[in-house]
Amino acid sequence: MSIPRGSTALALEAVSAGYGRGRVIADFTLTVERGELVALLGPSGSGKTTVLKLVAGLMAPDSGDILFDGKSVTGLPPEKRSAAMVFQKPLLFPYLNVRENVAFGLKMRKTPEAEMRERVGRALELVQLSGLETRRPGELSGGQEQRVSLARALVIEPNVLLLDEPFSALDQNLRMEMARLVRSVQRMLRITTLFVTHNQEEAAALADRAGLLLDGRLEQAGPTREFYTAPRTLRAARFFGWQALAGPGRRVIAFRQEHARLRPLGVEPAPETEFQRIVTVETAADLGTRMRYAVRTQSGETVEMEEPADGALYREGTRVTLMLREDLARVFET
Repeated sequence: MSIPRGSTALALEAVSAGYGRGRVIADFTLTVERGELVALLGPSGSGKTTVLKLVAGLMAPDSGDILFDGKSVTGLPPEKRSAAMVFQKPLLFPYLNVRENVAFGLKMRKTPEAEMRERVGRALELVQLSGLETRRPGELSGGQEQRVSLARALVIEPNVLLLDEPFSALDQNLRMEMARLVRSVQRMLRITTLFVTHNQEEAAALADRAGLLLDGRLEQAGPTREFYTAPRTLRAARFFGWQALAGPGRRVIAFRQEHARLRPLGVEPAPETEFQRIVTVETAADLGTRMRYAVRTQSGETVEMEEPADGALYREGTRVTLMLREDLARVFET
């Protein structure tokens, strides 16, 4: 299967939108380059699905513009945008078999029968469902149903693919399997893709870049690695699992839990250690190769951390020193 018109550069420029009088996203600006896969992350209710609906033409923005290859599509209906959307639930027609479900969009476009049969066959092969053409949705697993949904989106040869948490209903093994499939197909077709998820690991595994949406605003955008190594705001750091403790003045010291170390009281810190606190171990979980601790500071703050299980093990109730390296921590002003 190919994308005959070439992949499309997508841009949202200062877009604001909502439902009724409620504002869901505000002044939202994001670009997805040709053939790029960008993950849009955020908690439930942050506006992620609203962004996809705006791109697909399922709702109109209150202000701002949406462009495909530099041309506004804001006033175009969904069928004129060459964008296809895969939803959280497959939404298959239960009375149609796999082949008929995948062909549905082509039938609506009055595609000739021979061409439709060829394109459906290629789409099913692409998502590894060849041989299941005559099965009904009730005879498929959850992962297979979502593959049918993906094939149905791809068969119309869209220039922009929109994925709305398509793995959320699958177990962990199927999630990873589907993630690998989507990434493989996306790279093969070089199709511009906007992928919504609340799962940071999925974003890191799939995306070329990511955008973090919090309270309807883009908090940070860039390579996924930056969220783990150099978050630009405290809110971005917290979303990606950074721990935070109050520092001097109005400062907050953020750190990744694997970068903290616990040491017995009285042990001199290493030369590179800039920050240390006396803490009490509240919980200790043995993860085999690593220990995960929840510790409480003398001022009542609680944070989590991990360290290798080959060192000293600390029991609940033990008072120890929490140490951080300056070069691995981030300091934010509040």
